[in-house]
Amino acid sequence: MDILLLGYGKMGKAIEQIALERGHQIVGRIDLNNRADLDALADDAVDAVIEFSSPESVVENLRYCIQRGWAVVCGTTGWLGQRPEIEQAVRERGSAFFYASNYSIGVNLFFRLNKTLAKFMHDYPSYQVSMTEVHHTQKKDAPSGTAITLAEGLLENLPYKSHWAVSEADKPAEGDTTDAIVIDSVREGNVPGTHIVRFESAVDRIEISHVAHNRQGFAVGAVVAAEWVAGRQGVFGMDDLLGE
Repeated sequence: MDILLLGYGKMGKAIEQIALERGHQIVGRIDLNNRADLDALADDAVDAVIEFSSPESVVENLRYCIQRGWAVVCGTTGWLGQRPEIEQAVRERGSAFFYASNYSIGVNLFFRLNKTLAKFMHDYPSYQVSMTEVHHTQKKDAPSGTAITLAEGLLENLPYKSHWAVSEADKPAEGDTTDAIVIDSVREGNVPGTHIVRFESAVDRIEISHVAHNRQGFAVGAVVAAEWVAGRQGVFGMDDLLGE
């Protein structure tokens, strides 16, 4: 399969390594310095695009790929306010778009565990739910897309919570947070990603966590998603790939 990489930072390089190991070809490695090279690629030269760029570049990248008719696997976070527009463009063009806030198989199992725990806690509002996410200092968006997905899974199943609110390591969340799920966002060192969900009462605490040891799990999932989405039409996510 011929894969185009949009975004060639640490994740892009990890994805490249996995793709080559799985027998694929990399037909382009595009970042801010050589974006004009995209126009030199023929429409049929790309089977799938894997997009891990930045919140500032992702929407323009997606629009371009959709217009070219390329199947896109996107892992960039921090732009989801424009997701409906992108998905509509995909449907109108008849192309393919695959989005996940996190491509790790383990994280996607964690998403399901998180929802299951929230269902168990549905009738116990005495437990206050909160979250902590820790990432490397180069990560620009906060909270992480993974943390937002976890928060949305909690909100689906906890009627006494209405929204999520953000705090940072040294600043409390703003506004009334009595019915909010507070997410603490920490940026330190070279942490690939840690996510903790806790339910705490006056007498005990229930806590689940996912700790990524490296970027390989994310990279493998992104390449598998590209293999799966190539040749399809529509809007997809990890539930489609893994099966309900």
